[in-house]
Amino acid sequence: MSFPLDLTPPVFLAPMAGITDLPYRNLVARFGAGLVVSEMIASNEWLTKRPGTREKAELGIGVEGTSVQIAGREAAPMIEAAKMIEAQGARIIDINMGCPAKKVTQGASGSALMKTPDHALRLIEAVVGAVEVPVTLKTRLGWDDDMLNAPEIARRAEAAGIQMITIHGRTRCQFYNGSADWAAIRGVVDTVDIPVVANGDILDTATARMALEQSGAQGVMIGRGVQGQPWLLAQIAHDIYGTPAPQVPQGRDFVDMAMGHYDEMQKFYGTKIGLRVARKHLGWYMDHVQTPDDFRRGVLTARSVEETMILLPAALDPSHWDVAA
Repeated sequence: MSFPLDLTPPVFLAPMAGITDLPYRNLVARFGAGLVVSEMIASNEWLTKRPGTREKAELGIGVEGTSVQIAGREAAPMIEAAKMIEAQGARIIDINMGCPAKKVTQGASGSALMKTPDHALRLIEAVVGAVEVPVTLKTRLGWDDDMLNAPEIARRAEAAGIQMITIHGRTRCQFYNGSADWAAIRGVVDTVDIPVVANGDILDTATARMALEQSGAQGVMIGRGVQGQPWLLAQIAHDIYGTPAPQVPQGRDFVDMAMGHYDEMQKFYGTKIGLRVARKHLGWYMDHVQTPDDFRRGVLTARSVEETMILLPAALDPSHWDVAA
């Protein structure tokens, strides 16, 4: 059993809308990751050149260890989008069958495809047949507790040419409530011969080990746990697979990392959008170091990039807090 291309170590960054943009994927990849996945791209929006859609995959196309994820409900636009992404140098194309958001499922895309497995398989066959690069699949345990059909879909997806499948250990109707059921992923592992990756509630090395043990999966994919900790994947890979340990930034190094990320976001989005988009990342960085409320408030209410850059060093370096006190 082998992963498509050289996806080692098998500790991957999950696609997260509004979070795993190019600046953050690059930052995570610099610390070390077996794979980083672009934000989900709706195939119709890609083809109609909707503003902001192509930026989601920008530079992820052609970069080693990067997958571009597409979603859709009709074969023709998914085929066309997949061909265009491949032509621009994509190394891996991932099909989204796991997004639980209403705006996606109401359009019969994402995890809604689990309700219509025959149609879902037609889409998978269409994309696999349209491109030469490996095609992977990300999905959930099922639509709800009465429709836990991930093993059957995985079996048919493998037969259609899917080379790896990631399973989030919840149903669509759970959204992100409750706990991920890693043990239930074993039903997929036992059904297919391709690599299976466990996803959901993996926050650190301990939960990664538990997910691997309970699911029998060949790798893990991490989403929310990496927020504010771009080195987390590399740390888990070191602990489990013995890869080089990341240099976890502290003090001034942590400040420099965050400010560098902030600067990259401004360059990527422009200051008008970048100022707003960056706030969530800055909030997670401040969560990590437990920034005092007054420093935190100043950063998150700053009205310009220049003001933010002035306030960040004091907000992220605890040595400033003692002086202020």
